Amino acid sequence: MKPSFKNQLYSWGRSILFALILVIICRYFIFSPIAVHGESMLPTFEDNDRLVISKVSSIERFDIVVFEAPHKNEQYIKRVIGIPGDSVQVKDDVLYINGTVYEEKYVNKKLDLSLYNKLTGDFKLQDYTSEKTVPEGHYFVLGDNRWKSSDSREFGFISANSIIGEVKFRYYPFQDTGIPK
Repeated sequence: MKPSFKNQLYSWGRSILFALILVIICRYFIFSPIAVHGESMLPTFEDNDRLVISKVSSIERFDIVVFEAPHKNEQYIKRVIGIPGDSVQVKDDVLYINGTVYEEKYVNKKLDLSLYNKLTGDFKLQDYTSEKTVPEGHYFVLGDNRWKSSDSREFGFISANSIIGEVKFRYYPFQDTGIPK
């Protein structure tokens, strides 16, 4: 026996409504697409790259996050350098976290250093804040393109509550599709 047209329409409508609700829940609570604007994350991301962020990730050192900018009504994308309790220092373009040297392969090293002398410039957390370590519930973030990045050196720590999500996947441009490093 064939189902009536009315029953088929009801079944399709219910399926479409369920799928729509599922998409809305995923979009607002689990993951979201974003577009990169600007050059602050070169060479990792370029202007107009399209990414997917996870809104349910726990944030760790060197994760790339999207957050509400503390001094503008914008969203920024930066790399987490300091997590709560960390002391952060850069001296002669060498990153020290809690006194340990970390190599930064992701930093844009294509700059003409004869113009700038240093990629990052020497600093300690105390140069930007009265804190010697990253406070609980906050992060210290930097862009990979240090000369073209508005980051924690300018606006200080970001609150964990301001983080929208962690970058998990690049889907455009197609030749660079994959998990970013």
